[in-house]
Amino acid sequence: MKDKGIIMRRKHFAVHSLFYSLFIVLVLLAGTIHVHAAQTYFISSLDISQVEQALNEPHANRSAGGHHLSIGGDSFTNGLGTCAPSQFVICVDGWAQSFSALVGVDDEVGNGKGGVAFKVVGDGRTLWEGNKMRGGDAAEAVNVSLADVKHLSLLVKGGKSDFNHADWVNASVVMRDGLPYALPYAVTIRKEEAVILTPKPSPLPRINGAKIFGVRPGTPFLYTIAATGDRPMTFAADGLPSGLQLNPQTGSITGSLKEEGKYNVRLRAKSKLGAATCRLRIICGAQIGLTPAMGWNSWNCFGETVSAEKVKAAADAMVASGLINHGWTYINIDTCWQVNPNNTNDPTMQGPRRDPAGYIIPNRRFPDMKGLVEYIHSLGLKAGIYSSPGPWDCAGGAGSFDHELLDARQYANWGFDYLKYDWCSYLPILEAQRNLSKSFISTLTNWINSFPENSRDYMRPYAVMRAALNQVNRDIIFSINSWGIRVWEWGAEVGANSWRTGEDIRDTWEKMRANGFSQISNQPFAGPGHFNDPDMLVVGKVGGWESNLHPARLTPNEQYTHISLWCLLSAPLLIGCDTTQMDPFTLSLLSNDEVLDVDQDPLGRQALRVSNDGPLEVWVKDMEDGSKAVGLFNGGYSAATVTAKWFDLGLTGKQKVRDLWRQKDLGTYNGEFTAKVPRHGAVLVKINKKL
Repeated sequence: MKDKGIIMRRKHFAVHSLFYSLFIVLVLLAGTIHVHAAQTYFISSLDISQVEQALNEPHANRSAGGHHLSIGGDSFTNGLGTCAPSQFVICVDGWAQSFSALVGVDDEVGNGKGGVAFKVVGDGRTLWEGNKMRGGDAAEAVNVSLADVKHLSLLVKGGKSDFNHADWVNASVVMRDGLPYALPYAVTIRKEEAVILTPKPSPLPRINGAKIFGVRPGTPFLYTIAATGDRPMTFAADGLPSGLQLNPQTGSITGSLKEEGKYNVRLRAKSKLGAATCRLRIICGAQIGLTPAMGWNSWNCFGETVSAEKVKAAADAMVASGLINHGWTYINIDTCWQVNPNNTNDPTMQGPRRDPAGYIIPNRRFPDMKGLVEYIHSLGLKAGIYSSPGPWDCAGGAGSFDHELLDARQYANWGFDYLKYDWCSYLPILEAQRNLSKSFISTLTNWINSFPENSRDYMRPYAVMRAALNQVNRDIIFSINSWGIRVWEWGAEVGANSWRTGEDIRDTWEKMRANGFSQISNQPFAGPGHFNDPDMLVVGKVGGWESNLHPARLTPNEQYTHISLWCLLSAPLLIGCDTTQMDPFTLSLLSNDEVLDVDQDPLGRQALRVSNDGPLEVWVKDMEDGSKAVGLFNGGYSAATVTAKWFDLGLTGKQKVRDLWRQKDLGTYNGEFTAKVPRHGAVLVKINKKL
């Protein structure tokens, strides 16, 4: 019993010692333990680069115009200045307590001007919505609970306008008590890794690019066989019609066809590793541009600073990067190649606009336009140029008004293959004293009088230039921008090969989504030789009006959506980035041949939206081989499951599905295909029984 008592006393002592030790540890830690109090975070301190808006840039503690914040005559030092329509999504993951702000139109727009409405949304549910506000109105207070809200959306509705400067003053989020959580680490979009899905090209030969090509009788022919695979590689063509020649080393087909007709040619590419063949249909007739143009445009990267050196570098990069081997063809000079006497700060823009005969003269940045175009052609590429039907273009350079025939002849003499024709400064009057021949005027007038009366004024300037282009002995793709005005209903009638369907694109989700996903009602008007154009590509390093190159603000998934949707839409693909600075991710987006084949499909169909469940959409495009190209899109703020149902796609029975970005067969499905799509992301597949 004595030993047992000793054992019991030792156990009690050990237990007491343990509790005592724990007590001492707690006392020592008492100085570092505290309960987290509610914390307030001003949204102006967050990453406001994630604000999505149609115009300009958001500003922290400044108005959209860069001034001190002011609403209804009251000044403020803290807040967020945006330009409506805009949206700022903040991820609070259910840890927030409340949101508060004062909202209004900034006084800088002027009393009574503008017109916006503010809205606060939590996980798709409206928490607060204000009335329409204008400049001079007093600020309106917002106070909402964020209990259990994961995504807080600050929206400003209102049409694009220089007067829709909307301020979120003293806007703040209060995080819940007791949570060791800092809002700045949760804001908006968590950084996405730029995952490259496109496999590296096989070392074996593969022929890419357009499989159908249109040319007018008697005009110069230039088609470069695009082929990937290890070099050296040689090329051949079986059934090449008389008048055309193939360079077996470069793959360039040149010459001229005299007679209208259809020719089936079998292209061949061969290296020491193997050979590839592909059918090319050559259609000699009145229609050119049978597939959407693929190339590069200077505006979205160089803006007003474009020069011959930069254009030449872009052409070199198209070859050095290998993009030419994937079907990329055009090197297009946008505005600011002309003389602009109003730009007195830049001596390179000064000088006579035209010579004594009326032919347009480039500015001093382009001392040898003909030589530049010849250099581009020597690489197997084509060249494009820009003008306006008005007396001035959008940047103040000389336009083509009253000189359409002369400009068309000059473009042809220089060797251009593409003309972008922008609406800027046009006066819709076809005057008899124009510098046009009487027979040309007579034919043109009869043609214009056949146009619908309500669209005639908009159609007239483009008909004039198309008729002028038809007078020259060169095929020139005609891309027009009439600033909307339902151009898709009449673009083909004026001979346009593509037409802009919306506003200028920017490298933001809001603008890319608006330009791309709005292509619904215009679908019936697209086809071979005439395509809807939602504007240029904004991937890679872009700049444009901002004149400062920066990585595209689109997330990697948004860039996959961008390229996938444009290809489904059969849209012209014009790269807007600096091609001399492309990173591997950007190059992978532009070199996936199975994705590009969707855009270049000879059938020329534009995709239809067949399913729309809130932010989840399914688009389908009929392909010439009987398959369906299907895009599953998620415009929401978290990953979601998207389903493409056979009934919606016009399919029945078992179908094989192939992931086009990964170039990988996914298996056989019956009735539907479902995929998990990331936030603002896309899954692009091809569906067919015979894959």
